[in-house]
Amino acid sequence: MKRAEVAIIAAPPMGNLLPAVEFATHLTNHRISVTILIISMPQWPLIHDYIRSHTSTQHIRFIQLPPAHTPPPNQYNARIEFTSLYIQNHKPIVKQTLKTLSDSLSAPLAGFFVDMFCTSMIDVANDLAIPCYLYFASPAAYLGFVIHLTTLPDTESVDSANELTVPSFINPVPSNALPLFCINKSELGYSCFVGHASRYKETKGIVVNTFQELETYALDSLCSKYPGLPPVYPVGPVVDHVGPAKWHPNRSGHEKVIQWLDRQPDCSVVFLCFGSMGSLNRAQVREIATGLERAGCRFLWSLREPAKTKLELPNDYEKVEEDLFSDGFVDRTVERGLVCGWVSQVSVLAHKSIGGFVSHCGWNSILESVYYGVPIATWPLYAEQHLNAFEMVKEIGLSVEIRLEKGNDLVLAQEVERGVRELMDGGDGELRKKVREMSEKSKKALTEYGSSFQALENLMNVLLSEV
Repeated sequence: MKRAEVAIIAAPPMGNLLPAVEFATHLTNHRISVTILIISMPQWPLIHDYIRSHTSTQHIRFIQLPPAHTPPPNQYNARIEFTSLYIQNHKPIVKQTLKTLSDSLSAPLAGFFVDMFCTSMIDVANDLAIPCYLYFASPAAYLGFVIHLTTLPDTESVDSANELTVPSFINPVPSNALPLFCINKSELGYSCFVGHASRYKETKGIVVNTFQELETYALDSLCSKYPGLPPVYPVGPVVDHVGPAKWHPNRSGHEKVIQWLDRQPDCSVVFLCFGSMGSLNRAQVREIATGLERAGCRFLWSLREPAKTKLELPNDYEKVEEDLFSDGFVDRTVERGLVCGWVSQVSVLAHKSIGGFVSHCGWNSILESVYYGVPIATWPLYAEQHLNAFEMVKEIGLSVEIRLEKGNDLVLAQEVERGVRELMDGGDGELRKKVREMSEKSKKALTEYGSSFQALENLMNVLLSEV
């Protein structure tokens, strides 16, 4: 049977690119060939290692776009503003690339998928008469949230409201669970987020990395409470199960971590990891260390220091023991704990010794933990993570809380101790049971006749009708 051809473009951060590439692999299993357009940024050097690990993937090809004009970073308060303008500057390059690609094909492109921060590329799709779709790598509840923001007559009231009624949430969203960009709009790019969301309805369909059984209420609300929204296709969980363990330059360090985990009892280790852009200052590190020691459980802690500048990424601490744990913490916990730098998160979550996950609540991390049946203790840091944490704790009931609200104050040792104990004990076991049940549902959703499989089939039928 003839394969349709589509193109995908995503924002350059790894948290955006990885789910887009994994979505492409799902498409290739459904009679689709995919070309992925890569936007490079010097702040993300690992992108090239990642792409090289996928160059032999059948029916997927990568086109590295030449660099566009780079805006002066010091003129922008928020990373999202800089990144969005940098992406927008690629429009002529993308247009020419898609024209050249189309000329080489026997049939027109059946679709062009843009991610949540590439909405400027909708113009390119329209100019070339290519059906345009949104690939949304965050939860359905958050999709409803940002679309709701575009309808508010007085956006200045968002940050001062005690709570916000949002159609995609069962409960009113308290102000301390609002994303950071809603609280300090001038510094964190509020208008930029809302500007992207205002264009989502211009697409022919919205593909969301979630599944019906996880976000039943939010997905139903998108169909019934958001007039004018195009069809929504929940196709998740789209997860890279191999992870960076096969391409990251520090694979040897990761292997040592896995060897340590191999020696631990099943479900006995709490894993602390705060994502590719998450980091902790020294004072917070010491509070966590005290809380972990008091909790008394086995732990694996992936620890990174803050970035040096606004647009750089966090990196591993060079001298963990000397700089951070002068009181002998490492020596006292050597039999039951391991502090490391970068580690392949999905590989750790898949390990049988992991019994809990202290997470920043990025959506990729949440989906990985749900798929592998690992309960989460929420510790959101930035972007929409506070809203994700609120959904997981208050809406879905699949997580416990270490921290939900925002603030610059430290999370104290006693809060860490309480949260870790609650996470690893699982209360009366009800939380762990619920997470395992949802894990089974996540896997079933992807199988033939499962909810996500069917949603992807529905999308395929639309795409193939364009050929």
